[in-house]
Amino acid sequence: MSAAPHYPFTAIVGQDDLRLGLLLNAVSPAVGGVLVRGEKGTAKSTAVRALAALMPNVDVVPGCRFSCAPGSPDPGCPDGPHTAAEAVSRPARMVELPVGASEDRLVGALDIERALADGVKAFEPGLLADAHRGVLYVDEVNLLHDHLVDLLLDAAAMGASYVEREGVSVRHAARFLLVGTMNPEEGELRPQLLDRFGLTVEVAASREPEQRVEVVRRRLAFDDDPAGFAARWAGEEAALRERIVAARALLPSVTLGDAALRQIAATCAAFEVDGMRADIVMARTATALAAWAGRTDVTSDDVRQAALLALPHRRRRNPFDAPGLDQDKLDETLEEFKGDDDPDPDPDPGPDGPGGGPGGGGVPPQGGEPEVAPDEAPAPADAPAPAPGPGGAEQAPVAAAEPFRTKVLSVPGLGEGAAGRRSRARTAHGRTTGAVRPRGALTKLHLAATVQAAAPHQRARGRSGPGLVVRRDDLRQATREGREGNLVLFAVDASGSMAARRRMSAVKGAVLSLLLDAYQRRDKVGLVTFRGSSAEVVLPPTSSVDAAAARLEQLPTGGRTPLAAGLLKAHDVLRVERLRDPSRRPLLVVVTDGRATGGPEPLALAARAAGLHAAEGTASVVVDCEAGPVRLGLAAELAARLGGTAVTLDELRADSIAGLVRDVQGTSRRAA
Repeated sequence: MSAAPHYPFTAIVGQDDLRLGLLLNAVSPAVGGVLVRGEKGTAKSTAVRALAALMPNVDVVPGCRFSCAPGSPDPGCPDGPHTAAEAVSRPARMVELPVGASEDRLVGALDIERALADGVKAFEPGLLADAHRGVLYVDEVNLLHDHLVDLLLDAAAMGASYVEREGVSVRHAARFLLVGTMNPEEGELRPQLLDRFGLTVEVAASREPEQRVEVVRRRLAFDDDPAGFAARWAGEEAALRERIVAARALLPSVTLGDAALRQIAATCAAFEVDGMRADIVMARTATALAAWAGRTDVTSDDVRQAALLALPHRRRRNPFDAPGLDQDKLDETLEEFKGDDDPDPDPDPGPDGPGGGPGGGGVPPQGGEPEVAPDEAPAPADAPAPAPGPGGAEQAPVAAAEPFRTKVLSVPGLGEGAAGRRSRARTAHGRTTGAVRPRGALTKLHLAATVQAAAPHQRARGRSGPGLVVRRDDLRQATREGREGNLVLFAVDASGSMAARRRMSAVKGAVLSLLLDAYQRRDKVGLVTFRGSSAEVVLPPTSSVDAAAARLEQLPTGGRTPLAAGLLKAHDVLRVERLRDPSRRPLLVVVTDGRATGGPEPLALAARAAGLHAAEGTASVVVDCEAGPVRLGLAAELAARLGGTAVTLDELRADSIAGLVRDVQGTSRRAA
């Protein structure tokens, strides 16, 4: 039974930048792959899957599980050495890496029992071997565990994968076109990992009604008759496939002149990118652009286009800054270092070359303000003041003070949550702390414990040679301790008592500092605010710390202080999250001066609400924002009711004299 046809690449409407980035990597895999960032429903996955059908066929050694090329087989191939044999031609594979994949599924696994007992390297290839000389596609790459991303990008950079288990190692070639897609609203990649992708493109749904109509029309036609729709685009697909083959053949003949190299170096220096990877990627991208346009000389336009694709994700200085380039600065730099021998640019360097067609110029949208929903748009300068809130006058949002490095706030005890950098946890990676009998497949051998378990039985098992007789029952799995990411839920007092402009600016600066810390420690974050007569979930728990920072920036203040409502709302959020992700431990951060107003006995109500968190063992910290010469100490009392710790804004700083690390005190510690 033949596989169902994919949506044709040439039938994709718009998305010129996405298509160009993919095609340049198809022409020159040395560019280093492409990261596709964009909102859901923008044809990211559709385009990647369609690209695989355009990749030229590959010749492989018959029976080789690692897709060795007959003319130049890998000398270290685990299935080798290969003798001369007739080549087998097959389509290039597209391998998808699931978000929940294990390390062994990615890189392959060794049979440790046979390796110890018989000295045999019995190796089962992983997805990296399957993707060799093809496409490796990682959907939602920002949700992939960090250690898997590290392995993936190391293999992409070195062109080989290494599997090591207690001194036994296997190496095989792993060269592939790496494509990752992600929705930034669900969390960002670390800057170090962003830098490992050659190119990045931003995609968004078109706002043009006619283009949206065409998208729907084509999609419905494909869903009604996939085979017939694919047949109608077969001619365009064949032409594009031939153009990729021609560009690949032309690529070695493309000349990267000194003038273009100077422009590349000057551009990378002007935008202060770190390291030299950006220069190399720009050079390879500009060369691929020239080959794609059918030229053998690299032009200034090629360098400019390469900069727009290769630099935006490398020049981010702050996790909350949107990627992008100042195009005026780019043009000035290119003009300053333009050589006299720069050839005339191709009039249309887009995916479909001269004569137009469905391709575009591939220039990513840069500069300007990011699009926001109508209800989130900032008010014009002459707009009237906000209406009074339900408990007093509402004040306009104030800017946050400069962020600072905070103390480490950690959850006590030993967790088992997602890998991160905050609290102690049992993890797949980290320092070895003990050994247990394996449950299922053995992944991390504890060699000393295994030998110790097998040693007493050697005589009974008839050992006669130097080798150790090891059986399945002797194997021991290493237990490791590392760090986990937590759910950091902020409950921020936005009432009138916090509304003094300088004070609220300092409070926002402190919360922003904690958000930066959460970003670096791979936490999920949520934001609850309370003022007037109620509390509101401003941001449900998410991996997108950027979204939390944006909500914080627009936070208004004013009105009474419904502290109990804020704590109860936080309790509801944590209750739901425990059901969704029971292994991720929460950390409640309450930012308040401790005052409570409105309704009968507001302080007593707040105390009872705090008792709910304490009864469930929720780790908590209260950031005391009380100011002035007279201090009531209400925040410290609240922290005691929560079973947590109170810190002042000054004590929150990592360089304060109060200490370097403060563990959050909670009822969970007393239970431990």
